[in-house]
Amino acid sequence: MEWFSSDGYWLSRLVFQRGLAVLYVVAFVGAARQFRPLIGERGMLPVPRFTARVPFRRAPSLFQLRYSDRLFAAVAWSGAALAAAVAAGAADAVPLWAAMVLWAVLWALYLSIVNVGQAWYSFGWESLLLETGFLAVFLGNDTVGPPVLVLFLLRWLLFRVEFGAGLIKMRGDRCWRNLTCLYYHHETQPMPGPLSWFFHHLPRPLHRVETAANHVAQLGLPVLLFTPQPVATWAAAAIVVTQLWLVLSGNFAWLNWITILIALTAVDGRLVAGVTPLPEPPEPGGTPAWFAAAVLAATAVVLALSWWPARNLLSRRQRMNASFNSLHLVNTYGAFGSITRVRHEVVVEGTPDIRPTATSEWREYGFRGKPGDPRRLPRQFAPYHLRLDWLMWFAALSPGYAERWFGAFLTRLLDGDRDTLRLLRHNPFPDRPPGGVRARLYRYEYTDWAELRRTGAWWRREFVREYAPPVTAGRRVPR
Repeated sequence: MEWFSSDGYWLSRLVFQRGLAVLYVVAFVGAARQFRPLIGERGMLPVPRFTARVPFRRAPSLFQLRYSDRLFAAVAWSGAALAAAVAAGAADAVPLWAAMVLWAVLWALYLSIVNVGQAWYSFGWESLLLETGFLAVFLGNDTVGPPVLVLFLLRWLLFRVEFGAGLIKMRGDRCWRNLTCLYYHHETQPMPGPLSWFFHHLPRPLHRVETAANHVAQLGLPVLLFTPQPVATWAAAAIVVTQLWLVLSGNFAWLNWITILIALTAVDGRLVAGVTPLPEPPEPGGTPAWFAAAVLAATAVVLALSWWPARNLLSRRQRMNASFNSLHLVNTYGAFGSITRVRHEVVVEGTPDIRPTATSEWREYGFRGKPGDPRRLPRQFAPYHLRLDWLMWFAALSPGYAERWFGAFLTRLLDGDRDTLRLLRHNPFPDRPPGGVRARLYRYEYTDWAELRRTGAWWRREFVREYAPPVTAGRRVPR
């Protein structure tokens, strides 16, 4: 079965698997640190309430059988510890079957979290991590050569990620077709990074070049992944460069990093070895028949499930970031089919007064990632995912995105709930909870160079309207 594996991709597999394990660590640690106020027993969207109405077949999860905050914490921290062990090389230090079990356990544990995470886990990179983690189960370890079929499936995954994103743009907002979307995107993206202000102020002709290059990267390069080497390697390398550009210009959790890792599986290590001093590759043994059978079965399953995302790519009503099965095995991806031209932010404030009046003093709560204080430079958090901050961006787009949880969020601020306050950067009431809280909608715009030098402010903001009226201790939103 010489055709079954390709030893030239041993380095690609090594980097991919170790990097994927690191992203699992980030995902599990983020879940452990944020779950209590979001989906815990007393959270804004409690898991027990979700599992009571959603059957196991629609959302398979360990927590369908039993839920407690202590059990969730054990699952999340155990997943983080196991992923850290795999990142340190545990999967290459054990027999092949044991390595597959390690990867399968990571996938099952994170699937259990995502499937009860509700709105907080409704992002495309959750499904991407699960689909990638499933394929990693069948990629083997140092005892066998990397299976060609799984390498092909990873390219098919990368193709869907990039080509799907390219199509959704061309079919969506007109500004992608006239090359003007980046006039707005760096300012209005969900969570700007520390360099986003500078990207926004690049000359407009360069923004048009950026947009055109994006179309080439997402609609042209993915096709070249299926061509012979070295073309596929150069196409993958170019995709890596474009993803690093996105890493510098924004905060998209682990989306860009996992895309980079998948792209690296298309890089032929023999070409890299020709220009870079590398250690000698391990000497893999023969491919066990049972492993070959498992890879063939997994390939057949993925190809069968590929019908739905392939049809979606061809559809004029293309969906983005959708799963067609409850195991998140073969999904459709895409982002920014439309671009927001104006940035709005929900600013949450509290007052010491139990009965607020026109003269009440209102103090602003500070979030870790989303814009708030105009003088605060946005921070870099990716690949860590700040779930509340991200949904606050959607809440500013439309109150409908927040109707299930925003009232509960305000109530927890009234209570001075410690777990909720840990999600925030600044609590203006450190000694006792506020008497009332409210939310207001502001329009945010980047300052220009002159205003930044004069005021030290990265943003200017203008009040738009009341977002949520004051809620006081005597008039709370039902949990």
